Formats: sequence, structure tokens, C-alpha cells
Amino acid sequence: MAVNLVNVEAVSKVYGTRALLDGVSLGVSEGDRIGVVGRNGDGKTTLIRMLAKLEEADSGRITHIGGLVLGVLTQHDSLDPAATVRHEIIGDLADHEWAGNAKIRDVLTGLFGGLDLPGFGQGLDTVIGPLSGGERRRIALAKLLVGEPDLLVLDEPTNHLDVEGIAWLAQHLRARRSGLVCVTHDRWFLDQVCTRMWDVQGGSVHEYEGGYSDYVFARAERERIAATEETKRQNLVRKELAWLRRGAPARTSKPRFRVEAANELIADVPPPRDTSALMKFANSRLGKTVFDLEDVTVQAGPKTLLKHLTWQLGPGDRVGLVGVNGSGKTSLLRALTEAARTLGDIQPAAGKVVVGKTVKLAYLSQEVSELNPTLRVLEAVQQVRDRVDLGKGREMTAGQLCEQFGFTKEKQWTPVRDLSGGERRRLQILRLLMDEPNVLFLDEPTNDLDIETLTQLEDVLDTWPGSLIVISHDRFFIERTTDKVYALMGDATLRNLPRGLDEYLERRRQMIESAVYAPSAASANSSAGSSASVTAPARKKAASDARAANKEMQKLERQMEKLSDKETKLHGQIADNATDFEKVALLDAELRDLATTRDELETRWMELAEDA
Repeated sequence: MAVNLVNVEAVSKVYGTRALLDGVSLGVSEGDRIGVVGRNGDGKTTLIRMLAKLEEADSGRITHIGGLVLGVLTQHDSLDPAATVRHEIIGDLADHEWAGNAKIRDVLTGLFGGLDLPGFGQGLDTVIGPLSGGERRRIALAKLLVGEPDLLVLDEPTNHLDVEGIAWLAQHLRARRSGLVCVTHDRWFLDQVCTRMWDVQGGSVHEYEGGYSDYVFARAERERIAATEETKRQNLVRKELAWLRRGAPARTSKPRFRVEAANELIADVPPPRDTSALMKFANSRLGKTVFDLEDVTVQAGPKTLLKHLTWQLGPGDRVGLVGVNGSGKTSLLRALTEAARTLGDIQPAAGKVVVGKTVKLAYLSQEVSELNPTLRVLEAVQQVRDRVDLGKGREMTAGQLCEQFGFTKEKQWTPVRDLSGGERRRLQILRLLMDEPNVLFLDEPTNDLDIETLTQLEDVLDTWPGSLIVISHDRFFIERTTDKVYALMGDATLRNLPRGLDEYLERRRQMIESAVYAPSAASANSSAGSSASVTAPARKKAASDARAANKEMQKLERQMEKLSDKETKLHGQIADNATDFEKVALLDAELRDLATTRDELETRWMELAEDA
């Protein structure tokens, strides 16, 4: 029987006149991995701080088992600014001692990319004081993970981690024997790690078994039973469940919700996006050209981030852009933005960016742009315009869109200066959409947003007819809002990944392993001898070959997209003719032929990728 580590009995907490928690009773047992979700301001962080006895409850009782060892990651670290990274993570252990410890090696490699801490000037001997907030946070997390706490309490542990870091952290936490209570808006992470969910809302905490997918189903089922109107039944939770079941049914290792019940619940819910209708609308708004890049080089200061890039963003394309920090994702968006802003007058360091004549670009940067602090929320939105066309006949007033993004009628009259960081981020996205752009660049749009706001943003983007590029470490958001994934691999190239983020992580692992076992650059250069004297014609031929490979790859990608559409239609026809066994056999044979063709196209694409 599992040992109970923490008991929360009838706990209440009031701020001002608002009851964040009202008579809440919970328990955390040995081996539990609990994800905590809820809207910003509903009390998630307050709950876990009281759980860790960092904050007192107004009433009720919180008890810990005797001798409980807690490891707590808060949103503000308590690291000594005068200490080194070595001192905080490893302590007084000699090099041979910590280097012989598999757990320490795993944590350093997983969170920092290597034992020598690449990116930190002095490696382990770097002084903490001058480091950024993100670097300090990773150090604080590493310090916790090398220890042996009975219970880990983590507040937004995936912040400042890239896709690889988040994947490693999920695997690491699954393998640990310690209990876990974790606040995060990263839904992929919740699905991978958690075995229970706490939903904090309206002063109460609702408990659910399983990860995020199970929580979505159970919440939708609970709301269906409680609903008295059809409009209540067709809420955003259903839509997200439909995507989970149809779009990525294998995203959890072992779905624990009842598949039959889930399918019945979403039987009349259409797919999140009508792709063909959106593409048709996007073509009418944008024409044939959005962004065409020909042999482009992108630089940040003296550093070359991308070179010989030939790529096309077409009308209606929805692209997820991933890559290691510093690989050039934001720099690429900035280069495209500059070309669009100046109508092509400002170009990258080399090559050419052609911008479509009808492009109307909106760029959400990582920084929250400053607004007049005296403006009220509704006034800040109406400053852009009063009404917005979101596509497919969906027109909304400024007030209606504010409500969809969680700004109630009362909240719409709140001065901007009184908004939280997450609320300002929401307002920033709102203002961009109100300007009716036909191209959207979103750079880390999920920062500071709670899960409910993320689902609302996804719902708006489902009917938004334009071209979209999303940079995000939030794997769920990337998979939910985009149709293709491209990666900057850190080697000055941009690669299309037909299998998405799974393929990206595989390729990154291969690159890291190759780097570990490859001969040093110095020995390679010395053995190369006259390799530096490659002739100009040879370089020109290499660039020409790369362009040709890229063009053929784009052609193959379009063919694979058409195959995917055909496969979807065939699956639908098979379902419609389930009782006609002869018809099903013919359709199944056609489906197998398509699968064979797809394999051939993917094989050819992979061959070309080596030359691109």
C-alpha cells in the first residue's frame, strides 16, 4: 500500500475579498505524479506553495509524513549569486566522484547539453550572478534533480527549456521513484508524466485519474452530464477531445479513458480545421506568392545561422518551426518581417526574399509590447478596430473577441497597468488578430498563458485563413495548430520533418552521437590538407545542387500532402461501407497501394535531404 506523504484537510485561502481555495481536501501518496491545471489567478501556485509549507493557509490543516524530504522549484530561485554552478549543483564532490555518478551525468547532459555546459562561458565554474533568469532556473532545477527528495513540487519546470530538454525531463521524471506535484501549461508534458490531475477552479479542486488526455475526456463527460443546453455540450473541451482522438490517438502511452465513450461523445464534432476551405480562402486573400526565399543567408552579427536557404511559404501553409536555442528561428522570422515591412528593400546578408504583394503580416514577438497603461482592455483593442473578420463568415466585435480570450465584461474595463503578465500577452495577441492580418508569425505565443486561454487561441486559429509560422517549445500547441514541422538543426540548414517532432528528436540524438564519436575539427582540417582551396565553380555547383534538391523535396512534400488527403477520404469511405465487405476489400487494397507510394516518396525525400 502506498504511503501518504502529504494530507491537505479543509484548507481555505482568501486574498482580499476573493476565496482562492475554499475547504479543499487532498492527498499526495508515494509514487503519485500529479499535474495541476487551472486558469491564471485561480490559485494553482498558492495551492502548491501551501502544500510545501512555503505559505500558510487561513484555515484547515496541512500535514507531512515524518522525515519527508521536499524538493521545491518556485518561480523565483534562491541561488547564491556569488557561487559557481559547480557549487550549487555538485557541491563539494571531487571531479572523479560526480563524473562517476550516472544520475549527475544524466542531469547535466539533459538540462545543459553536455558535461562541459556548452553555452556557459566557464562551464561548471561559471559564476551565477550575471546569468539570465532562464539559465538560473535550469541550475535550480538541476540542483533538485541530482538529490533524492521524497516529493518534488515544481512550478512551471518546462519554462526556458527547449523541445529536447522537455522530452528529457519527462523521461527523467517518469523514471524517478519520488512523488511529484507539478504546475505547468505544457499539455504534452502532462500527458507524458502525470498519473493524476488536479483542476483548480472556483475555489475548489477537482481530481481526475490519468494524464491530460484523460482529464479532457473526464471533464467533457462531467460537463455533458451537467449540461442542459446543446450549446453547453459543444464547448472547447469537446473540440480538443475530438482532436486528441482523431489527430493523435497514440500521443499517450496508455490512454486510460474509455475509447468507445470518447468516440460517442465526439461523433458529431467536425475536425478542428476544414483545411481545403481554409486553403481556398487563403489563396483568394494572398494569391500565389507569400514568401519565396532563394539562396538566402541569415546572420546575427558575425554568426551565420542559415546559408543557401531556398524555401517557400505558400498561401494557407501552417508551419511549426523548432530548433535548439540560438539556431536562428527568431532571426529567420525577423529577416522575413524586415523584407515584408520594407516591401523587399531590406534583404538578408545574401540571397533574396520575394514578398507577395498582398501580404499583411502580424508578428508576435517574445517581448510584450508596451501599451498605454491608462487604457482599459476594451479601449486597447478598439484602438485597432471595432470589428474583426476571422474567416468562414465568423465576424466578432472587439468585446466578443475579448470575452473569447477570457476578458469578461467586467475585466474589459480593467486598466492595462493592472493586468498580469499572462493577461498582457493575451491582449497582445488580441490586438494582432483585430488588425485582420493574412500572415501570422507567432514567436513563443504560449509564454505566460494558461491552458484555458491556449484552447481559446487554438479555436480562433482553427478558422483563421492565412499563412502561419509558429515558434514554440510547447509540443502540444505546435501539433495542434500547424500542419508541417520544419527544424533548424544547428548546422545552418532548414529541414522539413514529415514525422514531426519525433523525427526532430531522433535527428538531434543522431547529431549529438555523431559529434561525440567524430574526430576533432582540428585533426579533420589537418588531414584535409588543401580542402580550404575549394574552387568557386565547385562551391557554385554545390549550391546549385542544393537548390535543385530543395525544389524536388518541395514537390515531394506536395505529393505526400495529396496522398494524405486521399488516405483520409478512403478511411471515411471504409467507415461508410463497413457492412459491404467486397467494397471494403477494394478500398483497403487501394489504401495499401497509397501506403506503398508514400513509403517510396518518403525514402526519396530522405535521400534528397542528405544533399540539401
